[in-house]
Amino acid sequence: MNEVTRLLKLHKSIRKFTDQKVSDELINEIVSCGQAAATSSNIQATTVIRVRDDKKREKLAELAGGQGYVSRAGAFLMFCADLHRPQLACELKGGDFSEGMTEHFIIATADVALFAQNCVVAAESLGLGICYIGGIRNNPQSVSELLDLPDQVYPLFGLCLGYPDQDPEVKPRLPLSTVLKEERYQNPDDTSGITAYDEQIREYYKSRTGGKKDSCWSDEMKALVGKESRPHMRDFLRKRGFLMK
Repeated sequence: MNEVTRLLKLHKSIRKFTDQKVSDELINEIVSCGQAAATSSNIQATTVIRVRDDKKREKLAELAGGQGYVSRAGAFLMFCADLHRPQLACELKGGDFSEGMTEHFIIATADVALFAQNCVVAAESLGLGICYIGGIRNNPQSVSELLDLPDQVYPLFGLCLGYPDQDPEVKPRLPLSTVLKEERYQNPDDTSGITAYDEQIREYYKSRTGGKKDSCWSDEMKALVGKESRPHMRDFLRKRGFLMK
């Protein structure tokens, strides 16, 4: 194990930060590391918006479901999938932008995830803590209006960055043998790895909360994929030009 792999395996979400702000120099360095991530066909379909205004951050915290650390973290970045800029480039050369292609949507969304994870690794290597904020998709239209997002752009998630004021345990992951397959998708209905992980994650939650949380991964998946999840996203994306053709 080297320093990079050690850092990756020590990742944890931080939700309590000191009052220290994150400098412009650090943010620029972190985002430039994001730009170095792989990008499909060099589309570079990520736009990052740093939100400094206190009132805007308080509103974003509210829109994200009352996640107060959105307003309290040393810095807050919004990561957007952006096909507006490729559209401008296409039309600059006399092309006709092919609106609403599902493949373009997938490319842009994957680009943002790759870009953001580079930013996260860079931030953690510099002593910062982070927390992804997927809750901004609770109210994506309001977020888009707040940040003046043009058509062909949608907010994928936010990112809190700051100097940690807590040191939680690293959350266990599924067994590698459950995730890594050889040659084919072996034993698709084998639940032994899930069962073993359920017990491990249950003990983790009990330890982290002093016995207040008694839950496991399967309980969480039942709550997550056992019901509709943000069904408004389909109509929202179509209104922004992501037609899924």
